[in-house]
Amino acid sequence: MQMPKTLQSLTLCSLMLMLAACAPTVQVAVPNEPITINLNVKIEHEILIKVDKEIDDLFEENSDLF
Repeated sequence: MQMPKTLQSLTLCSLMLMLAACAPTVQVAVPNEPITINLNVKIEHEILIKVDKEIDDLFEENSDLF
């Protein structure tokens, strides 16, 4: 016994809707807050270089300390 065409099309439509409902979706969202970059490492590095240079100059001027 064959199903009537309306029942076949109804079954086909319902299967397609079920398959479409199961499809995964990917959403890309923009953050609410801006991205901040911390540059303290660079500043500390410059301070260490300046202090190191001053110590080298001090040792050159007073070489009899050590």
